[in-house]
Amino acid sequence: MGVNVVLSGYAVVALVPLLIMVWNSFRTDQELVAEPLGLPVSPSFDAYREAWVEASFSTYFLNSVLVTTASVALSTAVSLLAAYALARSRSRLMGVIEQVFVSGLMMPVFLMIVPIFYLLDTIGLASTRTGLILVYSAVSIPFSVFVLATFLRQLPDELEDAARIDGAGPLRTFWSVLLPLVRPAVATVVVFRFVPIWNDFFYPLILVRDRDLYTLPVGLTTFFGEYQTSWSTLFAGLVIATLPLVLLFLVATRQIVAGLTAGMGR
Repeated sequence: MGVNVVLSGYAVVALVPLLIMVWNSFRTDQELVAEPLGLPVSPSFDAYREAWVEASFSTYFLNSVLVTTASVALSTAVSLLAAYALARSRSRLMGVIEQVFVSGLMMPVFLMIVPIFYLLDTIGLASTRTGLILVYSAVSIPFSVFVLATFLRQLPDELEDAARIDGAGPLRTFWSVLLPLVRPAVATVVVFRFVPIWNDFFYPLILVRDRDLYTLPVGLTTFFGEYQTSWSTLFAGLVIATLPLVLLFLVATRQIVAGLTAGMGR
C-alpha cells in the first residue's frame, strides 16, 4: 500500500510540469507574463501554427524523425547480428570482441567529439544528416549489443538444433526462430536509444552548421531572442517535441517491461 502511494505521488509530481507546459502552450505571451501558472482563459492554437510554420519547426521535426529513426534502425540491425554471433560463440576471440563492445559504454562522449568532427570533416560528412546518423549509430551499438547478447544467451540451444534439423541455415534460424523471441529486448533497445538520440543537443550543436539541418533540441534554441522570447511559441514547440516520446512509451510499454524483467523468475 505504501509503495503504491509513493509511486502515485511521484507520478503526480512528474506530470505537473508536463501539464503546465501543455496548458501554457494554449495561452498568449501577455497571459504568461501576467500570470505564469494560470489556466488558459481563451485557448488558442496560434502558438502551434507560429512554431510549426513561421519558426521552421516542421523542418526541425522532420530532421529529428529522419536522423533518430535511421540511427535506431541501423544500430539495432547491426547490434542484432553482432549479438547473435557473440551469444552463440564459445571461442575466446569472440569473448575479447564482446569486451571491446562493452568498453564502448565507458567512453566519455565529450572526449570523442574532436576526433569525430575531424573524421567527418575529412570524409565530407560534416554538417550532414548521414554523418549524424553514422555517429549516433556507432555510439548506440555498445549498449544495444550488451542488452541483446544477454537476452539471446537465455534462449535454449535446442531451438537452433531443431531448426538446423529442419534444414534452416544460421540466418534463417535467426530470422524465423530467435528474432520473434527477442522482440521484448529489441523494443527495450529501440526505446532506450530512441529517447536519448531524440533529445540529444550536443552532437547536432557541434557537428551541424546548416540551420536547415538542425534537429529539435538545437532548433528550440532559435526561439530565444537577444531581447525578446515568445514563451507561448516555445511551450508549443516543447509539446510537439515531447509528443512522439509519449506515444512511443504508450505503444511499447508492455514490450519494455517484458524485456527488462526477462529471466527474473529463472
